[in-house]
Amino acid sequence: MISTQDRQMAVELIEEAVGNGARKRLACRELGLDIRTHQRWHREGELRSDGRCEAVRPEPANKFSVLERAAVLRTVNEPRFAALPPTQIVPRLADEGRYLASESTFYRILRQQNQLQYRSRARVPVRREPPRRCASAPNQLWCWDITYLPTQVRGLFFFLYLILDVYSRKIVAHEVHAVESGQNAAALIERAVLREGISGQGLVVHQDNGSVMKGSTFIAKLQELGIEASYSRPSVSDDNAYAESLFRTCKYRPQYPGVFSDLDAARTWALNFVRWYNHEHKHRNLKFVSPAERHCKADRAIFAARSRVYEQARARRPERWSRGTRNWSLVDQVWLNRPAPHYAEREAA
Repeated sequence: MISTQDRQMAVELIEEAVGNGARKRLACRELGLDIRTHQRWHREGELRSDGRCEAVRPEPANKFSVLERAAVLRTVNEPRFAALPPTQIVPRLADEGRYLASESTFYRILRQQNQLQYRSRARVPVRREPPRRCASAPNQLWCWDITYLPTQVRGLFFFLYLILDVYSRKIVAHEVHAVESGQNAAALIERAVLREGISGQGLVVHQDNGSVMKGSTFIAKLQELGIEASYSRPSVSDDNAYAESLFRTCKYRPQYPGVFSDLDAARTWALNFVRWYNHEHKHRNLKFVSPAERHCKADRAIFAARSRVYEQARARRPERWSRGTRNWSLVDQVWLNRPAPHYAEREAA
């Protein structure tokens, strides 16, 4: 509800805008009002206050009486029903030939009496905020995961380990093993840090909640290297979307064999894929530069050259361009679970 003082201020602003030549409908829109709301405020020729605060509303004819509410509360608090929800209580009462109220009415009365808690020893669910991470340069935020590579033997798999730099989308390390273990993951993350020439301090590695990721061997290696661990929410695959998207890319390549004859064949294919992905693949989300070019910050020179080509083409035939040239640039911040605008404003406050 809008107070009378706020209504008066809004009306004055609208009248001032109209007096300066603006259309009333557009002036109302700027304040988030519909023009019909403005008309309703002036229905009798003067500004009306909100009458809902002073309105007298009759009680519903089907409202529960005090005795009926007391009967519901007395019933749900009986020892035999103390650990049961209304969805269990109402049918049991019906089996006894009794009907006090519907399940929704039971819930409403319990909520009003502050008795709508878990009526058993079940743990109250916790709403977890998604992990929010931001990278503004390479080697600040990595994500990784393990995927299956089928073999010619049904039920037997090789395991592809991939570590991806979220900022540049470059695969900074990969390996294929016959088993899934924390020792392999720890060795891989250590080799990735050495290959990138970084210390590990300030680096965040995001992963899901697999046994390898939560294993003591891998966690100890992260702590030894000074790497901060970040985890997805339980049963939420979207929190590790960069790794999942990468696996789809590799398994939908035309060169993907589908099954592998032996471990050497799987490792050869993985090496060829990583070389293609890092150096030849023009990534759509990187404005069609390769991850390796983005990783070494060569993308800025590439974008500048493309912009010059477009400007020259526009100068030759300006009649073919109704707007400006294509925006060849990328934002410097890459988010894992970018916060919504209202969330960012709340955090800033």
